[in-house]
Amino acid sequence: MLIQVNGDSLDVQEGASVADLIEQLGLGERRVAVELNLEIVPRSRHANTKLSEGDRVEVVHAIGGG
Repeated sequence: MLIQVNGDSLDVQEGASVADLIEQLGLGERRVAVELNLEIVPRSRHANTKLSEGDRVEVVHAIGGG
């Protein structure tokens, strides 16, 4: 199914969760903030929040530096 991630189309498996998406993007070990259809998804709900066709997701990850 197709969703929008940071403005780009992405094909994800039917029934995928936010946690699955984070893994697919290669961000599993990073601290990320996720917004799904203009609503923040707390990290505690990533595994239980399922994605649907046409969802709009914004994923932001922190980059450390000094």
